[in-house]
Amino acid sequence: MAPVALDTAAADQLNGGKVLVKPWTRPAKTSEKLEYAELPKIDLSRFDEPGGKQLLASQLFDALTRVGFWSVINSGIDDELVLRQFSIGNAFFGEPLEEKRRFPCNFAEGEYFGYRENSRWVGDTGIKENVEMLNIPKAIPAYTNVGKHRIVEQNWDEIASFHRLLFNNVVHKLFVLISIILELPENYLSEAHAYDEESDDHLRYMLYNVRSQDEWDRAQAYSKGGHTDFGSLTLLFSQHVAGLQIRTPEGEWKYVSPVDGGITCNAADTLTFLTNGFIKSTIHRVVTPPKDQIDIPRLGLLYFNRPGAHTPMKTVPSPLLDRLGLIPPQDKDRSKPVVSGTEYVRARVKDVHYKAVLDRRDGTSFEFKGLKVQNHYA
Repeated sequence: MAPVALDTAAADQLNGGKVLVKPWTRPAKTSEKLEYAELPKIDLSRFDEPGGKQLLASQLFDALTRVGFWSVINSGIDDELVLRQFSIGNAFFGEPLEEKRRFPCNFAEGEYFGYRENSRWVGDTGIKENVEMLNIPKAIPAYTNVGKHRIVEQNWDEIASFHRLLFNNVVHKLFVLISIILELPENYLSEAHAYDEESDDHLRYMLYNVRSQDEWDRAQAYSKGGHTDFGSLTLLFSQHVAGLQIRTPEGEWKYVSPVDGGITCNAADTLTFLTNGFIKSTIHRVVTPPKDQIDIPRLGLLYFNRPGAHTPMKTVPSPLLDRLGLIPPQDKDRSKPVVSGTEYVRARVKDVHYKAVLDRRDGTSFEFKGLKVQNHYA
């Protein structure tokens, strides 16, 4: 049985092809007792207080270097704006397939902007992936010519505003805190991921289509999809359908609880490269929802931050890392050619996604011009 898309009728179109965006609300939380990971909450309302950044940096340290996941609260992003973006994403997935297919991801070139269809087979199981997504680039001149689906075109001003708001209110501030931890100038990492420079940052609408228990069992007997993210930071907005798990430092799989009014965050591979392993990119996966949520499509809203075309993938000149012996001699040599963030990320995207069948990869690794990362999919 193929994955089932959200049932939003084509009749939900207004005159002139205007897509009707119906208000979306979060489903009820599961009543099942799940084992959740304990993650710190970083209260960004304290960022501008005297000594606030230093306090928050100290609170972030353990999560950043040992766990890899945390949440932020009081970001200044109103939940009405968040629910509006969920609503736009929900409406997009109800669009006809021919409309969604107009601008597909160009995986042959490692480009992740556009629509990813749930078309890959999960090994030899006879089951297809149940995930589809739409990735929207930053609203900067470099991406003016990237194709926009009609719902994106029709709601572009608020999508673009929300896109930049996430960077300014959350990503930038997290990079300031991380720079403080690394004893770098406060804006060092934020400038290395500057919003107005070319990078493959994107806002993502994501949908895990409904599967039967048998389909979940067959797909996950082959692979449960454990992975690390490709870029530097990932932001995940609360949507209440359980399924996201992280592998804790103790090697246990635990669920990530939704954070009311908050955003779940995690460090990813290129931030690990930039700190030579000091910052942890944690393995995570999405598993079968609880029985009281298995018939609910799992709609997601995420932001992926990635280093840009001008950001070299070598250890940053952190006094802390230097004292720890984590800056290799070759990374201190400014004359040595270094792969850029965009080059690495696109090579990784192509390796993972440019295929028709999802293969088992646990126990293998991916390497690109000296940068190496473990494959998981466990």
